[in-house]
Amino acid sequence: MSSAAPENTLAQEMKAGQTRNLLLATLASTMGFWAWTIIGPLAKTYAANMDLGAGQTSILVAMPILVGAVARVPVGAMTDRYGGRLMFTVILGITAPLVLLTAMVGQMNNFGMLVFVAFFLGIAGTVFAIGIPFCSAWYESHRKGFATGVFGAGMVGTAVSAFFTPRLVAGLGYMGAHILIAALVAVMAVICWLFLRESPTRRGVEPTPMLPKLKVAFGLKETWLLCFMYAIVFGAFVAFSNYLPTYLGNVYDFDATGAGTRTAGFAAAAVVARPIGGTLADKVGPKLVSIASYVGAAALAVVVAFQPDAEHVYGPIFILMALFLGLGTGGVFAWVARASEARTVGTVSGIIAAAGGLGGYFPPLVMGATYNEAQNSYFVGLMLLALFCVLGLITCFILRNGGRVDERTAAA
Repeated sequence: MSSAAPENTLAQEMKAGQTRNLLLATLASTMGFWAWTIIGPLAKTYAANMDLGAGQTSILVAMPILVGAVARVPVGAMTDRYGGRLMFTVILGITAPLVLLTAMVGQMNNFGMLVFVAFFLGIAGTVFAIGIPFCSAWYESHRKGFATGVFGAGMVGTAVSAFFTPRLVAGLGYMGAHILIAALVAVMAVICWLFLRESPTRRGVEPTPMLPKLKVAFGLKETWLLCFMYAIVFGAFVAFSNYLPTYLGNVYDFDATGAGTRTAGFAAAAVVARPIGGTLADKVGPKLVSIASYVGAAALAVVVAFQPDAEHVYGPIFILMALFLGLGTGGVFAWVARASEARTVGTVSGIIAAAGGLGGYFPPLVMGATYNEAQNSYFVGLMLLALFCVLGLITCFILRNGGRVDERTAAA
């Protein structure tokens, strides 16, 4: 009876704090993703003002993704050590002035300086590596896929950015829009500090040094396989969310607002699908969800490569692709808790999240480099996406522990 009482108290505390902390973390992620992808929706404007070619525009759009990917590894490890409440506050607190700096440099029409600032703006993208271990710690084993899936919906910030950023610029002016966004990010940092709470499962857990955790995580074969799988689905989502305004402008001649609206629809579809993918992974296992994702995304990438010329045709195709990619991000990340111990989930998820970010860094560069200006075609880049989806599909059959986890077994 004496041992049952603390367990019941812990369960009650977990249940009481789950929803609030999950929703606040998801909102914090939304703001971080908005700031992280603030350059993409304005890429056509920057290109026109600075007379940039396709390659230069690709570099500018991809630059925030680079540091947002690489920095997820140490940020995930620091989350294991210091907790999500502190890390959310610090990262968002750093991001707010970086948004303002981006605005100031963007007005100077200096490509080199804007790329330099965009590199550091990528810090905003590390919020993902904070939220995965933070939210996962609040939920039982058989509901971790749901928790990480809902938190992953914070990537709706890319849709928010694509839809609202051009409109705010049109309504408030370039600097006014950035000031508002920076203020919202700063307010979110304060909210995180005041209202987020760590999971009671962290009590009494001695923080361990970062480097040994990283060594263990990098030594797992499962970590590398998941890195590859996640780099494909999340990388494709990030790449499209950032580069799609440029793609739609080049191929279908949309202006910044029109392209942003359609990109927001793409991102929103992926966001809706992500928690569904995580929840389905809890029920049927992440393997089946991931298989469906790769098969669907590969087939649709091939169709898009041939550039359907009617919006009522290519519009639904892009939305379907986003849905399959969203399912994949939820399904693949549901595998993470199975491949690592609870005390190293932050470290492992940081590495895998970094791989996802890097997966979003290279496609815009590839799209710019392989763009056939004479034929106005991105055929090569899209066929490469299909090829990598096939490789991801093969990896599903190599990685272990992809089946369904019985709730009673998980709770034992």
